[in-house]
Amino acid sequence: MGKNTLMDTDFHFPGQKSVYKGKVREVYTLGNDVLVMVATDRLSAFDVVMPKGIPYKGQILNQIATQMMQATEDIVPNWLMATPDPNVAVGKACEPFKVEMVIRGYLSGHAAREYKAGKRLLCGVPMPEGMKENDKFPEPIITPATKAEKGDHDEDISREEILERGIVSKEDYEVLEKYTRALFQRGTEIAAKRGLILVDTKYEFGKTKEGEIVLIDEIHTPDSSRYFYADGYEERQAKGEPQKQLSKEFVRQWLIANNFQGLEGQVVPEMTDDYIDSVSERYIELYESITGKDFEKANVSNIDERIKFNISEYLNKLS
Repeated sequence: MGKNTLMDTDFHFPGQKSVYKGKVREVYTLGNDVLVMVATDRLSAFDVVMPKGIPYKGQILNQIATQMMQATEDIVPNWLMATPDPNVAVGKACEPFKVEMVIRGYLSGHAAREYKAGKRLLCGVPMPEGMKENDKFPEPIITPATKAEKGDHDEDISREEILERGIVSKEDYEVLEKYTRALFQRGTEIAAKRGLILVDTKYEFGKTKEGEIVLIDEIHTPDSSRYFYADGYEERQAKGEPQKQLSKEFVRQWLIANNFQGLEGQVVPEMTDDYIDSVSERYIELYESITGKDFEKANVSNIDERIKFNISEYLNKLS
């Protein structure tokens, strides 16, 4: 199955200026301020890219993000122009803000780990006493993150520090906060219709050449968000049981159980074909749960050629 996953690309399009390779996505910047973003099948956890790809993961992430951008464009403008291929999004080039807007409706994941360690302030935001893991916050809290100076690691940062260090201007930051709350509210409503709870998520924003702040990158995908099943949530909380969730957390838990958390000297456990197939199936289940649509597998017999052809066809129409 490995040969039918997209691990990296090496395209050369007319007017291409640069290529940026992230942990999961590869971004081609072309002339006319056009960006071509390819979602690969790479899987990243604890800031480490796993050695093997997950079949259809790129398609799933790209298609969820596209559908969610379309479902929120009436409240927040976004960068997206078209999706010429199941793994590809084309949009307006922007200057990205150097913060990720993380918003949490529940005490889960990183917030729960910090809370267990005795902290009651996260990114300068107080967390109430007496909470259990996965309890709902009285109000969603915004806990921004910034890329560390060295490497790809995200670091918690407070609103005060962002403004003090001039990472984002006060005027722009207020827009980011407003957009983050509006998107989370809409995402929560969309999830509720599917019997899901949107637990936490992150949004990234950029500024166009014209100075408009727009939503960029992915939105409400299992890589950027955590979902619980609404059915049985209260009972599980009352009994102190773990929540049934739809997110990449199941991969993180598997890695932790196999003594890997991305720390120095730790080795990524072997991912068997069976395990990889099971992860792929979880991602498909996730797609169908989040979107309410059946997943249609794209033809993966020659992914590279398919993607190159579809992008080229679209760019020809643009020019």
